[in-house]
Amino acid sequence: MGGPHSVVFHVLCVLLTLSEAGSQSTMACAGRCPANSSCVHGNTCRCAPGFSSSSEEIFTDIFGSCDDINECGPPLTVSCGKLADCQNTEGGYYCMCSPGYELVSGATLFKSESENTCRDTDECSSGQHQCHNSTICVNTVGSYTCHCRQGWVPKPGFQDKQMGTISCEEISFPTWTAPPEIKSQSLSGFFERVQKMSIDFKSALPQETIQYLIMSLDDLLKTPGDLEALDLSSRHHTATYLFSGLEQILRTLAKAMSEGSFIYHSPGDTELSLMVQEQGNGNITVGQSQARMLLDWAVAAGAEKSGPTVVGILSSPNMQKLLANASLDLDLEKQTELEEIYESPVRSAQLRLLSAVNLVFLSNTNTDKLNSKVTFTFSHPWEMPGTRQELICAFWRSDSNRRGYWATSGCQTLGSGNGSTTCQCNHLSSFAILMAHYDVEDWKLALITKVGLSLSLVCLLLCILTFLLVQPIQGSRTTVHLHLCICLFVGSTIFLAGIENEGGQVGLRCRLVAAMLHYCFLAAFCWMSLEGVELYFLVVRVFQGQGLRKRWLCLIGYGVPLFIVAVSAAIKSQGYGRPQYCWLDHANGFLWSFLGPVTFIVLCNAVIFVITVWKLTQKFSEINPDIKKLKKARVLTITAIAQLFVLGCTWVFGLFLFDQRSWVLCYTFSILNSLQGLFLFVLYCLLNKKVGCRPGCGRGWDPSPGAPSSPHLAPCAPQVREEYRRWACMVTGNKYSEFATSTSGSGSSQSQTQALRPSESGM
Repeated sequence: MGGPHSVVFHVLCVLLTLSEAGSQSTMACAGRCPANSSCVHGNTCRCAPGFSSSSEEIFTDIFGSCDDINECGPPLTVSCGKLADCQNTEGGYYCMCSPGYELVSGATLFKSESENTCRDTDECSSGQHQCHNSTICVNTVGSYTCHCRQGWVPKPGFQDKQMGTISCEEISFPTWTAPPEIKSQSLSGFFERVQKMSIDFKSALPQETIQYLIMSLDDLLKTPGDLEALDLSSRHHTATYLFSGLEQILRTLAKAMSEGSFIYHSPGDTELSLMVQEQGNGNITVGQSQARMLLDWAVAAGAEKSGPTVVGILSSPNMQKLLANASLDLDLEKQTELEEIYESPVRSAQLRLLSAVNLVFLSNTNTDKLNSKVTFTFSHPWEMPGTRQELICAFWRSDSNRRGYWATSGCQTLGSGNGSTTCQCNHLSSFAILMAHYDVEDWKLALITKVGLSLSLVCLLLCILTFLLVQPIQGSRTTVHLHLCICLFVGSTIFLAGIENEGGQVGLRCRLVAAMLHYCFLAAFCWMSLEGVELYFLVVRVFQGQGLRKRWLCLIGYGVPLFIVAVSAAIKSQGYGRPQYCWLDHANGFLWSFLGPVTFIVLCNAVIFVITVWKLTQKFSEINPDIKKLKKARVLTITAIAQLFVLGCTWVFGLFLFDQRSWVLCYTFSILNSLQGLFLFVLYCLLNKKVGCRPGCGRGWDPSPGAPSSPHLAPCAPQVREEYRRWACMVTGNKYSEFATSTSGSGSSQSQTQALRPSESGM
């Protein structure tokens, strides 16, 4: 029954049955696979292209999922090439050129790097920009910027080089009129020319206006006319006004220029150097033959973000006429430095301009305190600074009344040489190189010292000759007075001739002068101390001896200071000599090798002085109780004053002179001690009865400094005068016999006259 047809029928039935079963199985698998996936077979699934499973590639998990693969995200699985960006899509991606770029074909999308033909789009030529009509579109790589036209600047609130957000306005000549408080026809004529520039100004031609402005300035400064007749304050006010106005105008006109450098050298030797460019990084050098400047562009721009950055230097050698005799204000740090160098207060400074006056200006207007320092190099004729002179870098500062003066705060001089000086400042202004001559001493005080010492030298010489040649006054106290005068004479001579160290270098000559002064003045104080000892024996122990012998006097007077100087030189020979004065160095207490002995001697002599005055008061009462009080006070006062100078008690003023600004102590000390020789001459010669021309014979105790040490009969004055005339005759070369004969009669009559007068006690 079966036959071939029956077999075919059964096969078809089986296949149909299996097909229905597979279809039912596939439908069941697809129903359990997640989105973005397909059924593989049975109960297994696979994610579609562009998606990935969180587990395996083929999964059976009924809770599995297929997530989009980000071909453009990290890790990057595709590459679109340069100047293009990858954009991810659901289950895929595409490439497109970056903003500002386009495909050569004009299409917008492509699939791989091999299809990348991206190139820059010129927005300015294609009209795809949004620049204002007051600006110029400038194409950049991948973009564009809007620039102000030449002679135009961004309006307030706008910034240059932005994309479509900038608006510009034309530069106008700044308003600059003559200062109303200055009455000058020359200045008025200059500002009339400035007003004409303002009217004729064209923003497209700023260089021509700048040149005309500089030439007008030269004409004013070269022939200032009635400006020179103004008082000092008005001239300095005019200079300050010109500086501020020129800075504002040059800064404004420079912004109207195209980028680059501009240098102008006027017929009047005024030079202008300008640099105009977009903001940059790092340092830049700007300058010309008279001045150069090194600064950071960040300093030049400051907080100014709109417009190009401007850096300029205007060097004017003709400005010196208005700035003549200007004062110098030294800041505290500089004042302290100079006082340490010159070892004396700096009272004032005489200034002389060496370089041109250099006006420096930037786009940055807040230049009182810069973030980084600016380095300058100014050219000038080279001069070697002399004594108490210094090359300084100064700037012009305006005070509250708009007057001006030179100042140094915030600036330091780095070095000089080869006709230029280098400075560094943390602010900007108008700068110049000045030769400053510092007055470190009061000229009145110096004059008093020199005149007083010169007069004292003459008097000391007369004292020395008197003590050597006049026989009636010889004695132990005369020996002390003689050697005291010799020490003071030699010391004062060395002081006048060599105390100042002209070269500023401490050499052998200066050290020898300092050592000799050290010895001479110490010897003078030692003889002052011996005078105190002699005075003690004379007044306190008058009946117990006549003091020290001559050999002991010389040994103490010259040996002790020699020992002190020798020890001092052995310990620190470099202590002799200072840069300004050939005297003892203050460092490490070396000055106390002089002050120590002097202080000890002055204190001891002060005690002896008090005792002497007290004893003299008692002796006056004992000698003549009925003596008038006024006469007693006069004699006692003169004697006390005499001993003050002889014992060196006036040096107390010097010991208390801790601050040299104490002018009262300075003047008192200088007057008293520079005239010490004069006082000694007056007291020992003019007021001494044995030396002077007044009659003075008689019995009684003489309390004067040159009186005998015991109350004996004093020799007659005519005899003393005769000895002095004999010496004077020998000095002049006259015949003594003739001189003596001509004066013997008068001397005899004077002796008779003196015998009729009552004896006096005192000076």
